[in-house]
Amino acid sequence: MTISPSKIEGISLAVIKTLISRFDNFPADASKNRNAPFHEAFLKAFSDKLEGYVTDVPFFISLSSWLHGLNTTLGQAFFENVAHILCDGKKREYTSKKRGNLKITQTQRDTIKRIMNDLSTSNKVPNLQEENEALLRRDDSPMLIADDLSADVFFEEDNKVVAIELKAVKPNSGEIKGEKQKILEGKAAFFHEFPDKEIYFFFGFPFDPTVDPTVESVTSYNKSRFFDSIINSHKYCAVDEWLVASELWDYLSGTNNTMEIILEIINAIATPDFFSKYRMLQDNSKRTSAEYLSQLTEWNLISEKELIMNDQTIRTHLTTKSLERTYNRIAFDDDGKYDWERYNALKALLQ
Repeated sequence: MTISPSKIEGISLAVIKTLISRFDNFPADASKNRNAPFHEAFLKAFSDKLEGYVTDVPFFISLSSWLHGLNTTLGQAFFENVAHILCDGKKREYTSKKRGNLKITQTQRDTIKRIMNDLSTSNKVPNLQEENEALLRRDDSPMLIADDLSADVFFEEDNKVVAIELKAVKPNSGEIKGEKQKILEGKAAFFHEFPDKEIYFFFGFPFDPTVDPTVESVTSYNKSRFFDSIINSHKYCAVDEWLVASELWDYLSGTNNTMEIILEIINAIATPDFFSKYRMLQDNSKRTSAEYLSQLTEWNLISEKELIMNDQTIRTHLTTKSLERTYNRIAFDDDGKYDWERYNALKALLQ
């Protein structure tokens, strides 16, 4: 099994959109850097450590802010989008205003309280099988409204339901405890919502920050070492509750070497001449050029390439002003979004 061309295209589009979202904010001109007197004052204590690496402190401060924004974009948008593409899933929320609240039984809630108390006091070590056996069982106690629940990634198959809470940065000990309780309640609620299916709820980490890229593959992971780097992780979580780095991406796609493929896609698109190439794809006068077609191929944009390869046929079917206007819209807007409405309208002319 391999990743389909349409999913590779979807990941490519997510990369393009992420790059465009960060371009306007990049601190290219140091003279326009924001005033940050407190940052500069504190950084003087580290001047000996910065020497030879940082020659422009105001630019360094602005670049740090830009990198923080990139981290936020990756954590809140890119990783989720790619995960959804790979597993054909979505984000799922259960609240009174959306899908309605889920239900759990009083016995399940008491079981969750007991599990969390045992873990908090170290009376027991985390054990996924034992916790599931205690939690995922039928009982006759009163039904209660479950807490509001969301999962960054959710997909359903004939025999199972999978939910994943993505973590782009290492969680602190308090967050670990809170997320563990959320996952226990989520599994209990899904047990009633999907009564004939197996229930899985994981923590997902897109990469392992403890990997040393000078001696290990950047896509590798050492779950034991990663666990050790997070305070109280062993206290609240079992190793098999976590999917880390390539393990996560392969689980989502159902095939091997998925993280390597994602990085290959990013590296092919995120080049110094990215913006000039992107602007070319916004230029309709270049639409039928060999350069345009080559760029679509390089960036895995098979949908737009399909339109270009059938351009003559499409043009013969532009029988209304509305279709002419649709045809003349640019493929990508200034926010990096591909115009799927335009694609679908023109694709229909080929049928």
